Amino acid sequence: MAIPGSVQLPAETCVPSAVSTAPVTKLAPRHSALVRVTHWITTICFFALLLTGIEILISHPRFYWGETGTVLTAPLFQLPIPSSRATVPTGYGYVLPDQNGWSRALHFEAAWIAVLTGLLYVVFGLLTGHFRKNLLTSNADFSWRALLTSFTKPLRLERPSEAEASSYNVLQRLTYLFVIVILFPLVIWSGLAMSLAFASAFPWSVTLLGGHQSARTIHFFVSLALALFLFVHVAMVCLAGFWNRTGAMITGRTATRKEHA
Repeated sequence: MAIPGSVQLPAETCVPSAVSTAPVTKLAPRHSALVRVTHWITTICFFALLLTGIEILISHPRFYWGETGTVLTAPLFQLPIPSSRATVPTGYGYVLPDQNGWSRALHFEAAWIAVLTGLLYVVFGLLTGHFRKNLLTSNADFSWRALLTSFTKPLRLERPSEAEASSYNVLQRLTYLFVIVILFPLVIWSGLAMSLAFASAFPWSVTLLGGHQSARTIHFFVSLALALFLFVHVAMVCLAGFWNRTGAMITGRTATRKEHA
């Protein structure tokens, strides 16, 4: 019924409402269950390895190259920190508490859990094509311009767009591949090479690295590279949206905003 003085709209005319144009949040699939489980197991193991590795390092903060190295040998370099053992000359007039016992036990346990978790992730990535779809770069994607852009945008503290956040850019893919293919195997290899039992069974593994002390020095630098990767990785997650990205690695879905048509 029409009201006098009013304008009557045709039946087929629809009045747009403010609600219909408001963006809504949509949960898009991001990570599979196995990727999420292996990610968090590896995270826990990495922090355990980092903490116990520091404790082990404090017991002898001197590094050598070759097969042998003792307090009577000139070191390749020495960290300017006190030691937890009085027999190690550091130049400090005090000795830190010795936590070498429990730290070595936990270090080896966490290392084996990380190795088994990594093997499971690699088998999953190869069988499902996870590496090919998410990490390998195609010729069309790889270019110096794309690489430079992916490097400079975080330096300008620019948050990635939703399209960019839904996949890895060129720099991220190359970095993850370098960590998975180079750093992780090398840190495992150099760690095993310091084991006398492993070296007795596979002496060539120590020889290729230059000796036991060389393996320890390589292990130290690779661990520093992994710690740097962790720091940059967390910084990039915070830049892209910490809670959204962390939630995606927990639930497997990421929140995206979609406009109504």
